[in-house]
Amino acid sequence: MRRARGGVLWAFSPAGPLVAASRRRGCIRGLGRSSVQPGWRVVLKFPAPLQEAYFLSRPNRFTCLVHLPCQSDPVPAHLPDPGRLRELLRPGVRVWLEPKAGAQRKTRFQVWLVEKDRTLVSLNTRLPNLLVQEALVQGSLPEFSQYTDWKQEQSIGASRLDFFLESADETCWLEVKSVTLVENGLGLFPDAPTERGRRHLSELSKIRQSGARAVAFFVVQRQDAHSVAANRRTDPKFADALKTAYRCGVELIAYNCAVTSTSAAIDRRIPVIVE
Repeated sequence: MRRARGGVLWAFSPAGPLVAASRRRGCIRGLGRSSVQPGWRVVLKFPAPLQEAYFLSRPNRFTCLVHLPCQSDPVPAHLPDPGRLRELLRPGVRVWLEPKAGAQRKTRFQVWLVEKDRTLVSLNTRLPNLLVQEALVQGSLPEFSQYTDWKQEQSIGASRLDFFLESADETCWLEVKSVTLVENGLGLFPDAPTERGRRHLSELSKIRQSGARAVAFFVVQRQDAHSVAANRRTDPKFADALKTAYRCGVELIAYNCAVTSTSAAIDRRIPVIVE
């Protein structure tokens, strides 16, 4: 089964036991009852075809220079991930690009993937939210299958959180974090200091203390992580905020992603380590 949503192609394929879930009861934002059967998961099909290239350098946070086999001169490409990415973007590594058209664009390509030790890593910062959004629509995340309605980008306090979910007797605030850094199987967040991330955790802690459910959801955009932890070396304040949030009752959930050169899918749940 496939359908278009937000300029990308969605498909549904059999899920493993950790992502199997019953269909959502009731309606979600007017979409009605999900047509996806229990035990299925959402797969994001990338724009086809992505073009293979080789990373050369990164002049600024949002631009990198790449070598395309069909061109002799370096080609600029938009990089949607502003993180440091030092362990990923090394000269000569393979990247995959989406051709982009438009008179207002400064670059003709956007970077989607990079290869690290034979593992494909997504660098599209929108991908985790898109996957979680569609999984909520289809009811394929068992942790949230009880909710019948949800909204995106809702403000609370001084922050804006990714999702607000409701059922007849419960509300839940959900913030999604993208993880690309993995060291020896351990996913680390963040890869650069993030005041915004600390603020989100503080807001989630307040929400939980008020009696509502609060969840920090880490999506590892690669398949080689077996657990997730705060990157204390890079941002000790975030690590402390995560520990405080956990002690306040904020739920910490993490999934890794199965990424290929043509698609990505939320794959399996992995533990979050709090130190």
